Amino acid sequence: MTQSKYELAVQLIDAANNEDTNLETSDGKQWPKELLYSHRMTDMQQRYAPDCDDAMKLALRAQHIQRWKYPRDEYPMDRKGYHLWRTNLYTFHADTVAALLVKAGYDDEFINRVKAAVSKKSIKKNPDTRLLEDVSALVFIEHYMLAFVEKHPEYDEDKWLLIIQRTWNKMTEKAHDFALSGGIQLPETLVPLIQKAVSS
Repeated sequence: MTQSKYELAVQLIDAANNEDTNLETSDGKQWPKELLYSHRMTDMQQRYAPDCDDAMKLALRAQHIQRWKYPRDEYPMDRKGYHLWRTNLYTFHADTVAALLVKAGYDDEFINRVKAAVSKKSIKKNPDTRLLEDVSALVFIEHYMLAFVEKHPEYDEDKWLLIIQRTWNKMTEKAHDFALSGGIQLPETLVPLIQKAVSS
């Protein structure tokens, strides 16, 4: 059976993320960190937007592709350094997945659409970018928010309310409804804080 372009693209993205030497354990299994993240993005896409097309499926799976190659600490640890890092990181992700999509046989129109979403272009107007923001925020809340809280015991409640509200404000109303209606597993210990944040 001939392998489809989509199947080849997924294989190439997973192979690139499998090179991550940073490991994370999930359900008793060790994963390369960014490979696990990409699978969580696909899992969330299948739950939240099961009917999205191949371009968005690949954009979501490749959102953090080889992220470890652009560590935050190589940039100044201030707001200007953060924005420079983030801008360069988005471009790196977009260019990396674009090169893999060329290998998979996709045309320029398809590749440019994926690049626009991965690099978060026109975040308020591009529906692809909005979907990517929704899915990534839902994945963060379900899988990463609790660890982020535990990593920063120095933050007070007001700081956490602000962080949660910023995440919430990135999401569409559809994603809000999905999160609050049982679409994701909220971190149990943070539910009161999340409820307080989104109601204020």
